Amino acid sequence: MGRVIAVANQKGGVAKTTTAVNLGIGLAREGKRVLLVDTDPQGSLTASLGYVEPDEIPITLANILTAVINEEEVNPSGGILHHEEDIDIMPGNIELSALEVVMGNVMSRELILKDYIDMMRERYDYILIDCMPSLGMMTINALVAADSVLIPVQAAYLPVKGLQQLIKTILMVKKRLNRGLEIQGILLTMVDYRTNYAKDITAKLRETYGSRIAIFETAIPMSVKAAETSAEGVSIYSHCPKSKVAEAYRNLTQEVLEYEK
Repeated sequence: MGRVIAVANQKGGVAKTTTAVNLGIGLAREGKRVLLVDTDPQGSLTASLGYVEPDEIPITLANILTAVINEEEVNPSGGILHHEEDIDIMPGNIELSALEVVMGNVMSRELILKDYIDMMRERYDYILIDCMPSLGMMTINALVAADSVLIPVQAAYLPVKGLQQLIKTILMVKKRLNRGLEIQGILLTMVDYRTNYAKDITAKLRETYGSRIAIFETAIPMSVKAAETSAEGVSIYSHCPKSKVAEAYRNLTQEVLEYEK
């Protein structure tokens, strides 16, 4: 049975998609079978892996979930794209916005994505769900489908402050819909350790949450190289393998693997 990790934060611009991509490809480089699922209507993950026009892809997650809602037969491999760095992708696009509205009127609406993910568990060692930057129905679906949540947080005041609502939502989902859900850890991203500000925020985060929630030892440094990977459609390992960001994501991959032991 594969492990399902939701990469979630309702705040945008915290390197959530970058983390999903590089952790997923990092796990694939360790010999794991990996599926990345793009639940964001913006299709950020899909576009950052080289499919620059997500809205033109014929079969996406929206089509699959619509079939689940309508109780139609679902082809588990339908719509899956294969990336050159040995991962599979279930793409997302703007159609997910309309689907989220439809889901509001569906019975057991929180379980729709779980139905699909459960079909895929036997095929993969890891399934990473890149969540949209909100706490809407699609994100709730991701939390219900997941075994654990990885929370990327930019080392800045407002993103750290916004953690409270996300954690509250995760705990509510755990209590009511998915008792097995765990917070795998908080991952500090876009960290500039040359500044006292970043050091202060990091210390504050550990002081506030460290006793209740794991914080990854690895922190992802601020880097233009990481942003460039999206335009290239590849991971940081291909784009700049000797960079500090590549090394950080390699270390994060090892921490995630250790979590399973």
